[in-house]
Amino acid sequence: MTTTVQRVHDLYWNSNINCARAMLACLGEAFGVTVAPQTFHAAVGMHGAGRFRAQCGLVEGALMFIGILGTERGKTEKDIETLCRSFAEAFTARFGSLLCRDLRPGGFQPSDPPHACEGVTVEAVDFAKRFLADAGFRPQQD
Repeated sequence: MTTTVQRVHDLYWNSNINCARAMLACLGEAFGVTVAPQTFHAAVGMHGAGRFRAQCGLVEGALMFIGILGTERGKTEKDIETLCRSFAEAFTARFGSLLCRDLRPGGFQPSDPPHACEGVTVEAVDFAKRFLADAGFRPQQD
């Protein structure tokens, strides 16, 4: 079984995708939900709003997935909205912010190495899996 550490590393270094897409892929795999290619395309610019340093792509990817999973599992839009708000509150409590500029290790520098957020991505994916499991969504794998 592939660990979150291994999967995130593979997604970043072999597929060269951003944090939002990595979150979508990891959660989709964990919960046995196919994420449509169009959804992955929609997340192309969701890494701090296209590097604008706004909302973190890890948050955006998780919120998108909550909508996908919630709908698939028969939740109402109101239920999904409430769960998204709870996720944002819990994420902020755990990581201190929802903003890419605050969460990115070392901030932003012209000399930044690629995939500087690999470590925080692993933590955020595992956090999102636990959050969803605690909300009653059982993953197919851990």
